[in-house]
Amino acid sequence: MQELHGYYLEDLEVGMSASYAKTISEADVYMFAGVSGDNNPVHINEEYAQTTPFKKRIVHGMFSAALISTVAGTRLPGPGAIYVDQQIKFKAPVYIGDTATASVTIAEIDERRRRVKATTEVHVGEKLVATGTATFMVDKREA
Repeated sequence: MQELHGYYLEDLEVGMSASYAKTISEADVYMFAGVSGDNNPVHINEEYAQTTPFKKRIVHGMFSAALISTVAGTRLPGPGAIYVDQQIKFKAPVYIGDTATASVTIAEIDERRRRVKATTEVHVGEKLVATGTATFMVDKREA
């Protein structure tokens, strides 16, 4: 893998995996709310969040999805890969101060279509908080 280009299709194998971990701060949540426009009070208002089943503020679900994008765009398949789709199921909340670890594991390679399917997961400790699948378009080496 190069700095400006990730893996080429020919370099990938089923089972390859990469991950990225981030401890999510209160500032991260406020910045994500600002960038995304998602000002749901369950994310940014502690008094309101205390009235919900979560009892405190939770991190945006799409923040977890963004961590998956970090893995895909910087590690595996890496720079140059194009996100084609993502299916995701949120299984548990992520709280401010949690360290979320996103991982991408290659499950299938379609050389003809230049598509890579992967399983995607986000964990906080041992707890699975988000799971899904993604498809990426990946360059072949120039002949």
